[in-house]
Amino acid sequence: MELAIDTSSSTVSVALSHKGRIVASLTWQTTQNHTIELLPNLVCLLQQAKVELGSIEEIVVAKGPGSFNGLRVGISTAKGLASALNIPLLGVNTLEAEAYPFAFTGLPLRPVQKAGREEIATALYWQKDNEWQCLEAENLTTVKTLCRRIKQKTLFCGEIPAEIISEIQQNLGRRAIISQSNCPSRASSLAILGWRKLSSGERDDPVTLQPLYLRLPHITKPKDKIPLL
Repeated sequence: MELAIDTSSSTVSVALSHKGRIVASLTWQTTQNHTIELLPNLVCLLQQAKVELGSIEEIVVAKGPGSFNGLRVGISTAKGLASALNIPLLGVNTLEAEAYPFAFTGLPLRPVQKAGREEIATALYWQKDNEWQCLEAENLTTVKTLCRRIKQKTLFCGEIPAEIISEIQQNLGRRAIISQSNCPSRASSLAILGWRKLSSGERDDPVTLQPLYLRLPHITKPKDKIPLL
């Protein structure tokens, strides 16, 4: 039995699978309350599926890019559970999990994630001859710069804001196919993709696994204290 955890955005999800086949999943919206909501919902999922925590044999977690706070909460929880249960742990790129449900289309897959006022996070995936490939690693760019590079029909997926969808369509016209929102939860995608990767021997060290940030968090440097005379 595998447990998948995704806290990389305000749409949070957890899923249970058996050898990559989804058994149960739970998705909810949060407003930066990942810390207090994740474990209670995880317990709820286990209870609904009538699965004991000790039955979990592997854990898959979204490692980013995404929400700074959300990723920390998800990865910390996954690392803690993997260490306590002494089971394998694997971090999977959030953008890859966004793209994977559309592998069957045979199209270039371009997951997009808003990453600031002007920038977006993106990558490029493609399944050809039943082989899942990453053609471009995660990176930061702008919509205009990205659109200038796209010469063929491409499927865009992910939690893409309406204004970015509009800009993509204006720049690319019929070359842009925008995915609908009725795709499986990211945790379900993580579970399926994670099972394939774990079965091929991939795994992470719970001690060294870290969130994938494409942009460092904005942390204000504390002002120097004025020495007392």
